[in-house]
Amino acid sequence: MALLIILITCFVIIFATSQPCQAPDDFVAASSPGHIIIGGLFAIHEKMLSSEDYPRRPEIQKCVGFEISNFLQTLAMIHSIEMINNSTLLSGVKLGYEIYDTCTDVTVAMAAALRFLSKFNSSGEIMEFKCDYSSYTPRVKAVIGAGYSEITMAVSRMLNLQLIPQVSYESTAETLSDKIRFPSFLRTVPSDFYQTKAMAQLIQKSGWNWIGIITTDDDYGRLALNTFTIQAVANNVCIAFKEVLPAFLSDNTIEVRINQALEKIIAEAQLLHVLKNVTFMDGGSSFHFDAHGDMNTGYDVVLWKEIDGHMTITKMAQYDLKNDVFIVTDQETRNEFRNLKQIQSKCSKECLPGQMKKITKSQHICCYECANCPENHYSNQTDMDHCLLCNNETHWAPVRSTMCFEKEVEYLNWNDSLAILLLALSLLGIVFVLAIGIIFTRNLNTPVVKSSGGLTVCYVILFCHFLNFASTGFFIGEPQNFTCKTRQMLFGVSFTLCISCILMKSLKILLAFSFDPKLQKFLKCLYKPIPIIFTCTGIQVVICTLWLIFAAPAVEENVSLPRVIILECEEGSILAFGTMLGYIAILAFICFIFAFKGRKLPENYNEAKFITFGMLIYFIAWITFIPIYTTTFGKYLPAVEIIVILISNYGILCCTFFPKCYVILCKQETNTKSAFLKMIYSYSSHCASSLAVSHVSLDTTNSNVTTTSRSSGGKSAAWQKRKDFQAQVFACICRENATYVSNALPRKRTSSI
Repeated sequence: MALLIILITCFVIIFATSQPCQAPDDFVAASSPGHIIIGGLFAIHEKMLSSEDYPRRPEIQKCVGFEISNFLQTLAMIHSIEMINNSTLLSGVKLGYEIYDTCTDVTVAMAAALRFLSKFNSSGEIMEFKCDYSSYTPRVKAVIGAGYSEITMAVSRMLNLQLIPQVSYESTAETLSDKIRFPSFLRTVPSDFYQTKAMAQLIQKSGWNWIGIITTDDDYGRLALNTFTIQAVANNVCIAFKEVLPAFLSDNTIEVRINQALEKIIAEAQLLHVLKNVTFMDGGSSFHFDAHGDMNTGYDVVLWKEIDGHMTITKMAQYDLKNDVFIVTDQETRNEFRNLKQIQSKCSKECLPGQMKKITKSQHICCYECANCPENHYSNQTDMDHCLLCNNETHWAPVRSTMCFEKEVEYLNWNDSLAILLLALSLLGIVFVLAIGIIFTRNLNTPVVKSSGGLTVCYVILFCHFLNFASTGFFIGEPQNFTCKTRQMLFGVSFTLCISCILMKSLKILLAFSFDPKLQKFLKCLYKPIPIIFTCTGIQVVICTLWLIFAAPAVEENVSLPRVIILECEEGSILAFGTMLGYIAILAFICFIFAFKGRKLPENYNEAKFITFGMLIYFIAWITFIPIYTTTFGKYLPAVEIIVILISNYGILCCTFFPKCYVILCKQETNTKSAFLKMIYSYSSHCASSLAVSHVSLDTTNSNVTTTSRSSGGKSAAWQKRKDFQAQVFACICRENATYVSNALPRKRTSSI
């Protein structure tokens, strides 16, 4: 039976190729009656014979160019229908078919579609025009075909009128997935979207980015070209050229897919709905239509290879639509797949890791130059469009780097050479403080120690120096919140207490040797040692307390340097830091003024001159500190403040205590009561002589302006004035001696003076 059908079909086709269409039945390539008729559209012939008449007559022309592959597809459809009819699948229902040769022409296919739409069991070929075709019964219930997307689109638009299901075996145009425009269209092949996507991925995996495209001039070719262009750009593949060939060229070497006939057709009603939900098995694989009417089949990746002058086609892999991967079956094809990468098809040499693509003036993005990644940027893959930025806060990268490196955390470490030197100087200063304390303790009752204000004042000043030297240790090592807060507060309070004590000593010296009654009266009122020291120090304590409460220093990571992170103490408030230092400077300036006024007092026991030098050293150090501190950057910034603290501390310590230690250790003969009294007497006599000379000069001047005829009463007045002057000088000497010698002589001895 099947052989008879094949022979009849061949006869009909051969007859159709030799005779033009005279009647509608002549137009049918193959047909068979049945309860349900299935239409078929196959391009059995390559093209239509062109008419020599012009203008052309409105008739279907003769077809030429027999296509054996499409003819086999027609036989496959007939065979499938006959197998269904000969089985018990559709008991009592016979399937019929009407197959038409489209001759690869849209016009012929449209004529076949009109016949499909004609009324069922009608005596004539009549297609009724209606607004609603719900109750209309067309000639066929479903259509298989066509092969070319352009023909399928035209036929599908007509079949949409009656929603006749159309199942295509070769039409892959992406636009056919649009169910709004083609609601009744289904196909057993994937959309061109997946085909072009697979092609673009295959090209990318092969390492190519410079290709050419050849396509056909029809809907299928143009739509596929547009889709592939988008996919190629997404995969960084450049199109060197595009060539469009005339449509419907025959190529017998192209492997075509043979449509698998429907194995099961059930009730006539809602056939389109049933087709959309049908699922069937083939070779262990399940197939069904998706929401777009596309079947979940993949593609075979084939390799065209010329061997000894003969072209061979080898299946290399299968493209899985669902998982978007290439499936390689054996090792040999895997090697072939890998060998594709050895074929060079690039416009530019690939950029290595550490480089990025620099687009040239060419219109193609695949033509570029390679540029090194700048500092703090990296690239870890080949052909990267741009370098990636490192996290500047924690990482860095050199030029042409393939990775980011962690920044090294830096601070003034204990094993740093500069830190060791500064610590050694601080320890040396502490040793000096302890040595001076021991010397003064052993010579407690000597005039030098007593003239320094006593052992208590000396101990307080030395303890302040000790704290100042110790505070430098908080500037070294890894900063912590505790050390950041402690170092400035410890230095500020201890240095203020030291300056306050020295200020009282300067005031005391000036008070002891002042001969101006008005100044002496003012200094006596001002000289309140303990209240002044507590007040001056308390103000600094208040400043530091407010600083800690409202803007306390804290640890901060300075990430502005390119390769390191500086761990430093952020002072919290520059205003508070400046106020603390400024307050110390004000006290030091007042101390400097008092000491400067007493700089000409007795040499061996006069601290004022050395205090003046100590304050000068302090001012020079801290005035120099300001510009250096504001311009220094990095881990050695704390070292700047340490150096200034050491300079000012050493300056005051040396100027205050070293001269006294020199007298105690090297000039012991001058550190006795008798030597002390002798010096006082000498200085007092010098002061008295100077004052007497000044008054004598004044008297001489006054005598020149008086009259020569002065009475005896006038002589008596002049004599009395000289007596008063001598008494004043003596009183001055007594006051000075009593003040400076009170601790050195017995009480009765002082009274006799």
